[in-house]
This record gives sequence, structure tokens and C-alpha cells, in this order.
Amino acid sequence: MSIEIDFRENDDTIGPNQRFLMLFRSSLALFAVALSISGAGLYKVVKTIPIPGAGGWDYLYADSPNRRLYVSHATEVDVLNLDSGTVMGKVPNTNGVHGIAIAPEFNRGFISDGRDNQVTIFDLNNLSVISNVKTGTNPDGILYDPYSKRVFAFNGRSANMTAIDAKTGQVAGTMALGGKPEFPATDGQGNVFVNIEDKSELVRFDPKTLQIKNRWPLAPCESPSGLAIDTAHRRLFPVCENKIMAVVDADSGKVITTVPTGEGTDAAAFDPGSKLAFSSNGGDGTLTVIRQESADKYSVFQNVQTQRGARTMALDLKTHTIYLSDAEFGERPAPTAENPHPRPKIIPGTFRLLVVAQ
Repeated sequence: MSIEIDFRENDDTIGPNQRFLMLFRSSLALFAVALSISGAGLYKVVKTIPIPGAGGWDYLYADSPNRRLYVSHATEVDVLNLDSGTVMGKVPNTNGVHGIAIAPEFNRGFISDGRDNQVTIFDLNNLSVISNVKTGTNPDGILYDPYSKRVFAFNGRSANMTAIDAKTGQVAGTMALGGKPEFPATDGQGNVFVNIEDKSELVRFDPKTLQIKNRWPLAPCESPSGLAIDTAHRRLFPVCENKIMAVVDADSGKVITTVPTGEGTDAAAFDPGSKLAFSSNGGDGTLTVIRQESADKYSVFQNVQTQRGARTMALDLKTHTIYLSDAEFGERPAPTAENPHPRPKIIPGTFRLLVVAQ
């Protein structure tokens, strides 16, 4: 859109009243343009989806091609239809559930059960449990890598990774990581990346040989949790406890830049269609939307108000919609010697998904 403004300051044929009217109209036009730009494409919470039951949650996983959303919830995974938002079923008995990975070519799903130190393998068609596979201690982040046809469970307390053959369900090996792993990502070309939270590092390893290729420091990023990837531009997006998202070269490990996020940053996502990156910040109840202007240049596009506690998310790449888990909380218990920083308890029956869209 272009607007031509002609003030004709040296035109003696125009009187002061006419000049004032021209200035007024021009100001209105500029204001309208600014208003249009500021309101174009803004994200907001468009609805909530209540999910029955009590208990906490961790990761979500959006299977965009097959229109399913997998939601960790207490001791089960709720499965929703991405188009209707209705609950299709659930995978039960996933004690201390953290994350979900999908291997569509083998018709199998994988869930990390943190408290049982295992991965539950289930059938994608009927959600029935096929088997349980023992891992290290407290499997947390989980990832399917199509290059190696393996599932990787990242064990927080034993500081290692368990590789599982997606077709057979057998353990293919383990690998020490030298620190507490958080969320992983894959480029689908022979590289798997994982944040090492307590070392503020990023590890890159070969998913077939299970050999670490690189261990990269992420300073100034502290305690990285969520991780997303832009495979086209070879950029990684770890989100960090000190309220930033880092942009990292996936080949050199160089931290190119950082972008401010919010309090309690936990999960990350990248949408190649819109060229936007996202950080969900449970501490202050915001979703930071970051515009990719080029491979090395990024800026905050918007901070969407969500809800306190909405720290994990999934992105539907087909509709560009973001889903965040949340619930209502009661009073925070008094601190004790055994638990000096107690969490407020979740009010039963208040678990829900926040749906954020443009």
C-alpha cells in the first residue's frame, strides 16, 4: 500500500483552512495504515478445549499429516482429533508420562514413562499397548528419527540416552551424554541434537553409530529446555531459563543471536510455512512469537497473553495453530525442609488446552 501526501507548503493558492484539512486527512490515512499493520496476523487464544481428569502434564505432540494431537496427562496420553478438537481415545498406564513420538511407517507410537523408567509402544490405529521397553532413569524427551528408523529416549536422571529400533521395539544401544538431557531435535539427515540442561550445552550425535560428534556451549543461554529446528536454513532454536531463545548454526554450533522471550520459558517450535518461531513461557503466561527475517536475523513479532502455567506446546503445521496445556491451581503449600519450593496443586477437573491462532 502506498499513500501520496502533498502538503504544498509553497502553494499560495491554498488557504490555511484547506491546508489544515489536507494535513488532517493525511494523518488519518497514516493512522489507518499503522492500525492495519499492527493488527494484521496477530495471534490470540481463540478457544479452550477441556479434557477430563486430574493430574499434571508435560509434552504435547501434533501429528499434522494424520490430524491427531497427543497430550500427556497424569498417567495417560489423551488423543484428540486436530480438526474437531474432540477426544478420540487414550493410551493408559503411562506412569509419569513426559513425551510422545510417532513412527508412522511402522504404525507405532512411543511414550516416555518417567516414573516407570520405560517407553510404552502403542498401535496408532487402536491405541492398544504393544510392549514396554526398559530405559535409563526417568526418560523425558523422546524423538523419532526417520533417518535411522530409531526412537531416542533421553533419560534425565541417568544422564544418558536409550536408542530403540522403531520396527522391532528392541533396544539398539545406549549412550552417555555427560549431563541432564532435555528436548531433542533431528535434521533427518544423520544428525540428532539434544539440549544438556545442567551444562548449558548442545550435543550433536550420529543416530546410527551412537557417537557424539560435537558438544557445543550455548552461552549466553542458561539451562536450555525446549528445542526446535529449521532444517532449510540449518538453524536450531533452544529456549533458555534466562528468558531468551538462542539461534544456533546446526553445522558449526555457533550462537548467532538471541531473542528475548518470557519468564518460565520451556518449549520451542518453528513453523517453516510462516517463518515464525515460538516460545511458550509458563512463568508469566505468554507465548513469544519471533519473526525470522533471514537465516541470521530475528525479531519479536508479538507476545501473546495465554495463562500462567502454559509452558508446553505443540504446533500444527497444516493450520499454523498452537496448542498449550494448562489448568487452574490452588494455593501453594507451605515450604518444608524436605520440599522448600513446593508447587501449587492442580485443581481436579480444570485441565484444558489453550488454542492459539491468527
